[in-house]
Amino acid sequence: MKLNTIDYLAHDSAERFVESLRETGFGVLTNHPIQKQLVEDIYQEWYAFFQSEKKNDFLFNKETHDGFFPASISETAKGNTVKDIKEYYHVYPWGRIPDSLRANILAYYEHANALASELLSWIEQYTPADVAAKYSIPLPDMIAQSEKTLLRILHYPPMKGDEEMGAIRAAAHEDINLITLLPAANEPGLQVKTKTGEWIDVPSDFGSIIINIGDMLQEASGGYFPSTSHRVVNPEGTDKTKSRISLPLFLHPNPDVVLSERYTADSYLMERLRELGVI
Repeated sequence: MKLNTIDYLAHDSAERFVESLRETGFGVLTNHPIQKQLVEDIYQEWYAFFQSEKKNDFLFNKETHDGFFPASISETAKGNTVKDIKEYYHVYPWGRIPDSLRANILAYYEHANALASELLSWIEQYTPADVAAKYSIPLPDMIAQSEKTLLRILHYPPMKGDEEMGAIRAAAHEDINLITLLPAANEPGLQVKTKTGEWIDVPSDFGSIIINIGDMLQEASGGYFPSTSHRVVNPEGTDKTKSRISLPLFLHPNPDVVLSERYTADSYLMERLRELGVI
């Protein structure tokens, strides 16, 4: 089994994309509207930022969770005991952003949110009627003007050879949110777990965009769309000396959106953050 890329401009792209999400929890699109040059510029700008001491002027706020998260307090994935090998910055339009990096990153935030809204409409269009009846409001409306949607700029540093036993760049996990949009990174490493338990590579051709289902959409669809385990494995050979920049946008519903009989978006998020030890 392998993940195929889908041409965003093809006549049947919406149907094929949703079919891929249903089968694997992931979809990969080419020829989408987000400009390659904007993504490339962001990678270069933020790589330089992560190399500088300036990042320490923007240490994250424990109340609002915007800002820079150093590797020393990086996440430990649910069910794991070893921290991931990464540092990252949380961007919200209302949060702190270095002035020199503001224009491009907010332009990307806006463009990616617009694409996400369109993709959610595709998902709703090709959801079976009995499943779609579970959605409390239209899927694109769930994320409209949401202040919870998070853009994370991740920096996976070069491997030094002294990493803690068992540590990888991002241990197997599922995302909490509705859907995640991720431009193919500047280095490979992202893998998804199939229904049969094997790990397969997600295509990483620069210029494509990777979309995956999060736990909230799995909850809202009554399990119809699977939130699939994925991970970022350590590079081999010469690739160990390279940094990896990654730019996932986690689409979060507004807090009062009803996901299911059990949860609102806010109650679901708070439960998961407590499990992760973040709050």
